[in-house]
Amino acid sequence: METKRTATDKVLFVLLLILAVLYLTPILIVLMNSFKGRFFIADTPFAWPTAETFVGLKNYTSGLEKTGFVPAFGYSLFITVFSVGTIILFTSMTAWAITRVKSKFSSLLYYLLVFSMIVPFQMVMFTMSKMANITHLDNPVGIIVIYLGFGAGLSVFVFSGFIKGIPHEIEEAALIDGCNPIQTFFLVVFPILKPITITVAILNTMWIWNDYLLPYLVIGSNFKTIPIAVQYLQGGYGSRDMGAMMAMLVLAIVPIIIFYLTCQKYIIKGVVAGAVKG
Repeated sequence: METKRTATDKVLFVLLLILAVLYLTPILIVLMNSFKGRFFIADTPFAWPTAETFVGLKNYTSGLEKTGFVPAFGYSLFITVFSVGTIILFTSMTAWAITRVKSKFSSLLYYLLVFSMIVPFQMVMFTMSKMANITHLDNPVGIIVIYLGFGAGLSVFVFSGFIKGIPHEIEEAALIDGCNPIQTFFLVVFPILKPITITVAILNTMWIWNDYLLPYLVIGSNFKTIPIAVQYLQGGYGSRDMGAMMAMLVLAIVPIIIFYLTCQKYIIKGVVAGAVKG
């Protein structure tokens, strides 16, 4: 039995290794093409840079100049950080209230938020962009409110599953000690939510940082985020600077990879706990 299990583990390891290579190959291709001349990328996209094709950091400097990458990075960082922070703050409190307050209204609110997860963005994008313009949310600050709306469903669902596993006695002890509901949440409940909070932060950060369509529809080219800035390298037929585009894609990927690697130990534990508890 032990031999059979070992063989199964080896086969599973090989399959996962192959899957990992398949996922990482596109990133590797982008990375090596970011150091090649723009005219060589189309001819030999899968070849390593050679003495003839290698251009050093030229693509990076060219891309930074053409895209305005630094301001775009600033807008992306601002929108991502404050959107994720807002989502965590409001959805964690909402999930706690929904889980602890048993009423028809809380149940209805919970199911409405869960239902919002299955509504395709394309179904509401034109109405949403028009409403954002009317309500003056078409700016880097206003789009944070829109991201809160789109991110609330999944975040409340995950937080609620985790909170159901927290014993009531902990909160009752805090109330006996004189804490009001707000103090109970921030001093007692929220610290316990650390694993699931990091999971929610990772999921929303990767989504918001890489999002192209929503910022493009809401804030357009006035406040270009990184995906929009990179897209502007695509001119008319024959005028694409693929080298600069590859370089900017690498710079766009690096921050999110660093963030994910820093927090990865929490994501599986948090997702499993949020999905199973309760």
